[in-house]
Amino acid sequence: MRKIGLTGGIATGKSYVAEALRRRGFPVIDADAVAHGVMAGGTEAAAAIAARFGPEILSADGSVDRGKLGPIVFADSSARRELEAIVHPAVHRSITAGLRAFDLLGHDAVVVAVPLLFESGERTDYDRIIVTACAPERQLERLKARGLTEEAARQRMAAQLPTEEKTARADFVINTDGSFEETDRQIAAFVEAVKAL
Repeated sequence: MRKIGLTGGIATGKSYVAEALRRRGFPVIDADAVAHGVMAGGTEAAAAIAARFGPEILSADGSVDRGKLGPIVFADSSARRELEAIVHPAVHRSITAGLRAFDLLGHDAVVVAVPLLFESGERTDYDRIIVTACAPERQLERLKARGLTEEAARQRMAAQLPTEEKTARADFVINTDGSFEETDRQIAAFVEAVKAL
């Protein structure tokens, strides 16, 4: 089974590409969704995060309140690294279990959407890497449209490797600066390339 990593900077279109690949029959594991589960109430990670950042970081249901945690970790790189040290191992274990399950079900290829694939040193875990890319000003526009202030948007962008570094390490690049139709054409070309492997 081929493991395809899907990554890219924040607001570069990973979710759109992941959903398009899912519609084309690829199983998709979303690391962000896995991380939400890892930080749910009653989990080891939620308890460790509360121990590190204080119990007020938890919602009433015991899950981690990402709205409270985000401003802390994006303003402080050492706090962000401590959070990643808690969350990443649990996410990695869940993804590994998911890949094993899809392999047992006989799938030829699985896409794993991992925002911090290069930052977390997981490049060698995947047979092929797709990077979504767009101009930084487009990322900024999209993040502001999601309700972030310009400062918060720039903090999140600065917390990741620059897009040009990611694209230099990619096997496939899908540029999302243009229309959805242009993005869809690139996705279709990627699917044909995978079939030809």
